[in-house]
Amino acid sequence: MEKILERYERCSYAERQSVSPDLDSQGNWTLEYNMLKAKVELLQRNHRHYLGEDLDSVSLKELQNLEQQIDTALKHIRARKNHLMYQSISELQIKIKEKEKALAQLALRDQQNDGPNPSSFFSPQPPLPCLNIRYQEEDTEARRNELDLTLEPIYSCHPRCFGT
Repeated sequence: MEKILERYERCSYAERQSVSPDLDSQGNWTLEYNMLKAKVELLQRNHRHYLGEDLDSVSLKELQNLEQQIDTALKHIRARKNHLMYQSISELQIKIKEKEKALAQLALRDQQNDGPNPSSFFSPQPPLPCLNIRYQEEDTEARRNELDLTLEPIYSCHPRCFGT
């Protein structure tokens, strides 16, 4: 309905302009003023409707149209937000890769110089070995003799350290 009114006003404005050749006449200025005033009032009313205010006079069809417009706007907003978030994530991933590359180069330089450096702490270490024990019921006595489960101490401690 609002669009129809806007088209009507535009058409009537265009007809009035073509009828009166004098552009500087007082009538044209008042007509333009009235058109702009009506447009401002329409925009203010739509703004109030978007904010959920002054909805008592709105029909069901207009409410459905308003809801559809808000849903469409929300989809555009979420799409833009997701785009910005993905862009930010990809930029951060690039920075992380650059930092990892710089650390790897620094670790390589440290290894070539054979000098211990505190930054070598952050260099990638080979994976630690793990102990995998599988339980099988058959031949457990024979398998028990084959397993070598010796643990090497990490720190060498004197027996007196344990309070004996």
